[in-house]
Amino acid sequence: MSKFDVLTIGNAIVDILSRCDDRFLEENGIIKGAMNLIDAERAELLYSLMGPAHEASGGSAGNTAAGVASFGAKAAYFGKVAEDELGKIFQHDIRAQGVHYETRPDGTFPPTARSMIFVTPDGERSMNTYLGACVDLGPEHVETDVVAEAKVTYFEGYLWDPPRAKEAIRECARIAHAHGRETSMTLSDSFCVDRYRGEFLDLMRSGTVDIVFANRHEALSLYETQDFDEALRMLAADCKLAAVTLSEQGAIILRGEERYKVDAIAVEKVLDTTGAGDLFAAGFLAGYTAGKPLDVCGKLGCLAAGIVIQHFGPRPMVSLKDAAVEAGLL
Repeated sequence: MSKFDVLTIGNAIVDILSRCDDRFLEENGIIKGAMNLIDAERAELLYSLMGPAHEASGGSAGNTAAGVASFGAKAAYFGKVAEDELGKIFQHDIRAQGVHYETRPDGTFPPTARSMIFVTPDGERSMNTYLGACVDLGPEHVETDVVAEAKVTYFEGYLWDPPRAKEAIRECARIAHAHGRETSMTLSDSFCVDRYRGEFLDLMRSGTVDIVFANRHEALSLYETQDFDEALRMLAADCKLAAVTLSEQGAIILRGEERYKVDAIAVEKVLDTTGAGDLFAAGFLAGYTAGKPLDVCGKLGCLAAGIVIQHFGPRPMVSLKDAAVEAGLL
């Protein structure tokens, strides 16, 4: 009996969301649809330029943990905050979702990470992230017993930006595999893939990572090709299991020679795409750790993603378990 279904590891970030138009992005040199890493000075500038804003605990893996818990599965999270107001907000929010979170803060500097997220009328989000305390996540923050008792340990590719986090991830993978558990990662975004393509491929080919999540753009970037079928073939060869999201076209699940195409759910209006990929991973992993067939896992992922993009913010505002039961998936 496992104490946890899914342990996620990521940058503990408080999201500050505001609406804007495409002209604002252009005038302020913001790459649309990407996660742009910024320093403290740039963070202060962008915050001063924001219109009315909404604060919400976020971070890719934190969103996934919250989604896993919303499905009624047992979730845990590793991520570093500071002893400041945003840190308190993050701690409260993730624990209130029912997620085990005990990573200790070490003082007030660097401050808790924050991401200024500008949402354009098409629902696309452009993230500008100051990593702050995230960069201090290291092997000393690994809770060995939690890793050993989690069916799947999942981490975000963004963690390859703060260097000490790499050591923590490799230690978690060692512990997980020593206890017969599995590991998983999301490629995070195509710009992240461009920065760490060789390292990501090594993680997959060495067996350090068992399950990979990507979207179409990330898969193409990983293999430096414009041939999507070729990217899928290579991805299936490089890892045990992969799930590739296709926005409104759903997702494709790959395991060896097996292929499962899953449709997206019907959505009345896309309000904010923040967290869509994170919640897809949550649904998939909630199903996977419950022993569901792969096509059902994919359907649970699409359900969660479809729900989160219909409201503002990266975390579900309804019970995903109730939605899954209503859809006949749980």
